[in-house]
Amino acid sequence: MEHRPLGRTGVSVSTLCLGTMMFGDWGTKDHDESVRVIHRALDAGINFVDTADVYSQGESEVIVGKALKGRREDVVLATKFFMPFDDDPNHRGGSRRWIMTSVENSLRRLGTDHIDLYQMHRYDPAVDLDETLGALTDLIRAGKVRYIGHSTFPASALIDAQYVARDRGRERFVTEQPTYSILTRNIEHEILPLTQRYGMGVLSYSPLAGGWLSGRYRKDEHSGPTAAARPAVRFDMSLPENQRKLDAADALAQLADKAGISLIELAIAFVLRHPAVTSAIIGPRTMEHLESQLAAADTVLTDDVLDGIDAIVPPGLTLNPADNGWASPFLQPSARRR
Repeated sequence: MEHRPLGRTGVSVSTLCLGTMMFGDWGTKDHDESVRVIHRALDAGINFVDTADVYSQGESEVIVGKALKGRREDVVLATKFFMPFDDDPNHRGGSRRWIMTSVENSLRRLGTDHIDLYQMHRYDPAVDLDETLGALTDLIRAGKVRYIGHSTFPASALIDAQYVARDRGRERFVTEQPTYSILTRNIEHEILPLTQRYGMGVLSYSPLAGGWLSGRYRKDEHSGPTAAARPAVRFDMSLPENQRKLDAADALAQLADKAGISLIELAIAFVLRHPAVTSAIIGPRTMEHLESQLAAADTVLTDDVLDGIDAIVPPGLTLNPADNGWASPFLQPSARRR
């Protein structure tokens, strides 16, 4: 499997990154089966594994720790903090207090003495970036963390974080983890150009658009989950935004058939083709899911196929804005005139 530089860190990672959100209570509850899937991914050449403290309330990290016993040094291990871990208001966010607690919990669950890439799971304008970067800098200097990154940051926060690090003498974020797929192309406007400007690595998540590009969602079929099982604004088939996604998924499936590849291969290879993208995060729940996605690492899209994709979903367009991953709090009624 091809390896690419993770920004300017000097670290090389596989073009496919194994996301582990679906291992544990949120997906595959059998730990042994989850470990087998992880081992198969490593054997296939994946050396990049991404998890988060919040996935199944820490269970995913425990499973990853089990799977990496005896193989830890061969893997670039990434995890994340920030999301609410429980009902305690201090068990979340980017404060020094929570970061110092969260990292120790993640290290214990993962069974390791260091995290290669420690990421802030979302941007929060209520937290001073210098507070967050100060704590993360101390973790790097203590040897508990090698590099730091963030996920789904808006362009303004991405730039602000770079300047705060420079002006305050902090370690800087070296990666961004955004959502990116054929159906969700908003980051092509600013985020991807900015990561290139600052020499950041990009590990993009959800290349299959939450399953929309897996072949699971098709017009006149009802194989997907009900709105009650998934966020309605993203999965309610009666909404015009999601009808547009169904139309696009059908057209893309036809394009993939014509090219002699699967829709899954088309979707993942599209993400990897962007020059700013380092690695695409795949999130299999089963061995079958993993096998169907591994082939995308060797799939090369021709220019005519790329032109066909752009004709279906133009560059920079997200068909349903709710899929972008971050909604500005400054557009909420309480921040405007009410």
